[in-house]
Amino acid sequence: MAGKIVVITGPMFAGKTTELIRKIKRHQLANHKVKVFKPNIDKRYDEINIVTHDGKEYEAIPIDPQKPRQILHYLDDADVVAIEEAQFFSDKIIDIVRHLSYTRGLTVYITGLDMDYQGNPFGPMPQLLAIADEVLKLKAVCVECGKDAGYTHKLVDDGKTVDVGGSEKYVPLCLDCWLKYKGKI
Repeated sequence: MAGKIVVITGPMFAGKTTELIRKIKRHQLANHKVKVFKPNIDKRYDEINIVTHDGKEYEAIPIDPQKPRQILHYLDDADVVAIEEAQFFSDKIIDIVRHLSYTRGLTVYITGLDMDYQGNPFGPMPQLLAIADEVLKLKAVCVECGKDAGYTHKLVDDGKTVDVGGSEKYVPLCLDCWLKYKGKI
């Protein structure tokens, strides 16, 4: 029997990791065995754990984002797999997610930014969104006007798309404020 693929997406500071931890805890209440993975380049708050911007954390297994196949070595008898910050993984993550859901019948949760700070689709996220059975697109709060924010703005545009950071580098903006910063309106 096939599993389920759920993608939790949106801009930075929208609560993606918070929602992922909430879902993990629900599965644990149902006595499901959960394995959590994150790219090893994300060391913002912790080398190993996934951590929300407000300090909630959950144990994870760091994986080389260029070698997502490593996930398969840690599954044991997992019922549920959670993959944090999927935008940083190579496109090989798509086949891994399909395998976990289609072949192994696992529930797979994926978090990641749907767009980079320039407003472009980010890494493998478009394909993961396309194969998802369910998509939760969360919003943050615009730091400029307080409206719903669907965009991530990089405070210093150095041209680096993959640049792991938090509030010292990024802020959430609504479309109007994002377009103003980009000089488009």
